[in-house]
Amino acid sequence: MAQATNTIDPAEVAKFEAMAAEWWDPNGKFKPLHMLNPCRLDYITQQIAAQFGRDLTAPRPFEGLRLLDIGCGGGLLSEPMARLGATVVGADAAERNIPVAKLHAEQSGLEIDYRHMAAEDIAAKGERFDIVLAMEIIEHVADPQGFTDTCAELLNPGGLMLMSTLNRNAKSYMMAIIGAEHVMRWLPKGTHEWSKFVTPDELFELIGKAGLDAVDRKGMVFNPITWRWSLSDRDLSVNYVTASVKR
Repeated sequence: MAQATNTIDPAEVAKFEAMAAEWWDPNGKFKPLHMLNPCRLDYITQQIAAQFGRDLTAPRPFEGLRLLDIGCGGGLLSEPMARLGATVVGADAAERNIPVAKLHAEQSGLEIDYRHMAAEDIAAKGERFDIVLAMEIIEHVADPQGFTDTCAELLNPGGLMLMSTLNRNAKSYMMAIIGAEHVMRWLPKGTHEWSKFVTPDELFELIGKAGLDAVDRKGMVFNPITWRWSLSDRDLSVNYVTASVKR
């Protein structure tokens, strides 16, 4: 079957292709993700444990769970999920990301199935997962509803989808575009398009239409004094993350 491209935006893929070699440099172009990663992982692990009744104090609490990390990049989320015992498939539309991810996993002694594939192609093969991660990706696709539908298709009944993105408002423009790209220069200019940001209400509508039930959402808030990210029940004004379950 020909590679499905209905949700892939080639211009967005090209942006991340150009930065592929820097994925594991904590002070490089992906510094914001390295800073955000502990906060993301806290949310992800708590939601998986709650949904599947797992004890996070166990040595490999996610043993027996099959997880797909869509837009895996260099493996910043795939690797910790593998360490926690999950069987991990990492997929990315940017071809240059995959050798970087494979090499780092090998150096770390981890077995992760990395693929240069679109989510649609994996779904077309009939593969299904207990967990789908779609973190910081929906604001880069061409068809948000089509992408969310594909994520839902990839889940087993009762499976968990975790999706994060950026809210679309004046504050997010100032923080994510002006602040992160122009002032702090954490990201190359043009990494994000504010018009592609998705409000929580819009995302919940996409999730519902895809046949998923949204069960949780939280903000991820940066504190410029402590220089750390934390989860918030109330502040979803810029970065936020959602959990939803397949009916």
